[in-house]
Formats: sequence, structure tokens, C-alpha cells
Amino acid sequence: MKYYVGIDIGGMTIKGIVLDPEGKALCEDVAVTGSERGGDAMCDVIAELVNNMLSKCGVKKKDIAIGVGCPGVIDSKNGVLVFSGNLNLRDYPLAARLHERLDVPVSITNDANAAALGEAKFGAGKNYKNRILVTLGTGVGGGIIIDGKLFEGYKSAGAEIGHMVIERHGDVCTCGRRGCFEAYCSATALVRRTRRQMEDNPRSAMWTKYTSETANGKTAFDFYHDDIDAKEVVDWYIKYLACGLANLANIFRPEIIMLGGGVSEQGDNLTVPVQTYVDKELFGGTSYAPVKIVKASLGSKAGAYGAAALVMKD
Repeated sequence: MKYYVGIDIGGMTIKGIVLDPEGKALCEDVAVTGSERGGDAMCDVIAELVNNMLSKCGVKKKDIAIGVGCPGVIDSKNGVLVFSGNLNLRDYPLAARLHERLDVPVSITNDANAAALGEAKFGAGKNYKNRILVTLGTGVGGGIIIDGKLFEGYKSAGAEIGHMVIERHGDVCTCGRRGCFEAYCSATALVRRTRRQMEDNPRSAMWTKYTSETANGKTAFDFYHDDIDAKEVVDWYIKYLACGLANLANIFRPEIIMLGGGVSEQGDNLTVPVQTYVDKELFGGTSYAPVKIVKASLGSKAGAYGAAALVMKD
């Protein structure tokens, strides 16, 4: 193949990108997902998106392969979307349906895995072989790259980073378990904790700019140096985030852990204190095999880049 198409399927939109053999983006586009009309309608949208991009950048269909990142449980070996609550699809042969429409090779993986591949090949992790991406958004997701290869686990159902328990008998997670990483370190959890802190402390300085309805993932960080209640929220969040990252570091010992998602926009205000905590909890210390904690660099484009990387030759 001479060119590589990456498709990142989201609940609301589908992002597409066309890369040349050197990884340079030739064309990007976005379409409305439309999965509420069923899987076949969604594939029609993807096919149209791909054809439009190829037309814009003058690439022939016979010269491409397509990689797809999709939310949910993915059987990447057989190209099947096993289950996706976001798309309301189950046991859908996504790769086969796209191949029928476009007559080109198609590979699929979980969207978090695709984002990890994107950061690994083109982003903050491109100079390392062992990397982990942790996304801090509505939930906590991510992907694990070991010796340059994506780790997916048995039947591609592993690497669910957000669902390791970091507080036994803790808060209820969306998955039904208690104390999951996601229940404490998603942006959703951070917002929930911030609003609770504000409601418990009506004199908090956070009330001068936000209400309990408008408080968001930035609120506590914005007031960190001026308000003890905001500082308590941030310190609480960083403690749990560092706990989860230290667990990942001690199990997989990557060279680098990249933080993506909305909360990662705090940059050094997040990564510097988290690095300090992780260094203290790293098995064997940092002198032999340190683990860097950094902000991911591709933002919302990581999934599309990673989907294209899925079909690229190393």
C-alpha cells in the first residue's frame, strides 16, 4: 500500500485522515456518525467520507489500506465489533461491511488502542518502544504498547485500564464494580468531586466564578493556589491518579506514560506532581528504569492517526 487511511469513530462524529508513507497528513475530514440508523448506515457514512478524502487529495483507492478505531469491545482478529454501548451495536462485522463498500483491506481495533498507537508512532511516544497512553475524559481509557506492539489481551478484550480497582469498596463505577480507576480519575469524577466540595463549602472562592452546575474539570485547578477547598480537590485527584499510574508502571514498566483527554490540558500542573508521587511508588526506585509521565501531544487527532498506523508497516 502507498497510502493509509485512518478512521476514528466517535459517538457523534467520525474523523478521517489520509497519510502518505512517511506519515504526512494529506487530507482530513469529519462526518456525522449516524449509528442510530444502524451499522450499515454508519458504514455508508464512512465509505462516503473515505471517497471524499481520496478525491480531495488525488489518491486512488487501489493504493490504500484502512484502519478503524471504534469504541467498545472489538474482535480485531476477525474484524467484528462485539459490543459498543456508544454506538448501540452488537456482533457487527464492521471490517467486512466496509470491505464490501470500498474493496480495500480494512483492520479495526478499539478506539483507545488506536489513540495509543497514534501517540506511539507520531506523538509523544514516538522515540520509545514501551509506552502507555491513559486518557482522562468522560471515562478512563488508554492503550498499552509493549516492545513496539499493541497489547490487546485475550480475544482483544484486555487493556481496560480504567477498570482496575484503586480503592476497595470505593465509589461505584459505570461498569458496576466499586473503586475503579475510572470512578476516581475520569474528568467526570473530578467534576463530581469539585461540585461536592463547593456544595459542602459555600465560602469557597470557587463560587466567585462557578456555580455547582457550571463547575468543570478546570475549576479546582484554576483556584488551586487561592483556595483551600480547590487545593483539597486537586490533591485528592492527583493522589488517586498517581496510584493508578504507579500500578501500571510497576506491572508493565513502560519507558513513558502519556496522559491524554481533557484533564491532561492542565499540563505541568498535573504531570509534575503526579511524577513525584509515581517516582516514590515505583518498584525498585527510579535509578535503573525510570518511567516518564508526560502530556500526550496529538489531542483529538490521536485516534485517526493511530487507526492509520494500524495498517502501516513498521
